[in-house]
Amino acid sequence: MRYQLELFFTALGFFTRLPVPAWVQWSPERLNHAARYFPLVGWVVGAIGAASWLALAQILPPSVAVLLSMAVTIRATGAFHEDGWADACDGLGGGWDKSQVLTIMKDSRIGSYGTVGLLLMLLTKAAALVELAAAGSAAVAIALLVAHPLSRLASTSLIHTLEYVREDETAKAKPLARRLTGTELAIASAFGILPLALLQPGEAAAALIAVAAVTLWAGRYLLRRLGGYTGDCLGAVQQATELAIYLGILATWNFT
Repeated sequence: MRYQLELFFTALGFFTRLPVPAWVQWSPERLNHAARYFPLVGWVVGAIGAASWLALAQILPPSVAVLLSMAVTIRATGAFHEDGWADACDGLGGGWDKSQVLTIMKDSRIGSYGTVGLLLMLLTKAAALVELAAAGSAAVAIALLVAHPLSRLASTSLIHTLEYVREDETAKAKPLARRLTGTELAIASAFGILPLALLQPGEAAAALIAVAAVTLWAGRYLLRRLGGYTGDCLGAVQQATELAIYLGILATWNFT
């Protein structure tokens, strides 16, 4: 149990800026086996976002509370996934071949595709959450608690199904480049899917279908363009599927 706890804290320390106990020893091997707990990290991030939203919504208009809640979660993760989304937009939008795409992604500067993509992603995410707030504070909180774990499961599934394409041994995501075992994938799936029980059946089905569709499309697109994934691609898929969940929930409201 202590080893499993250390793996969870390894994942938490890698994907967030939250402090972890000093007794947790970091190593690439531990990170390699910590992928099973990436969706569980989403529980923590989702809880932070939901708690901040519920507190802020008591004293501020919904739109402002949503933006500040997003800022809190971005601070908690160090904009880890947002940075991946922006880099992926730049690389896949501006690069012609695999080598050029990977070179652009590695550039620390943000370009036109990354700027536009990041702005549109954050604006659409905020707009979706504001629309969800029309049903009450609980609707937003539940959406956050569902979206963060499930979207991280989507990224984890790509680790399991695609090959890591960077040859640079110093790449930050290099230790993640290992297919999960059946047991590890089952653990990740359980933590990613379990929060769906918080939604109404129709909403849960829509969220799951949206995530599956985006993940399958992204996997095929990355396979065609790059032959696999990079760390930035994982962050991009997390952002895309998180937004897809919010939109999937909203879409069900138009049919009820």
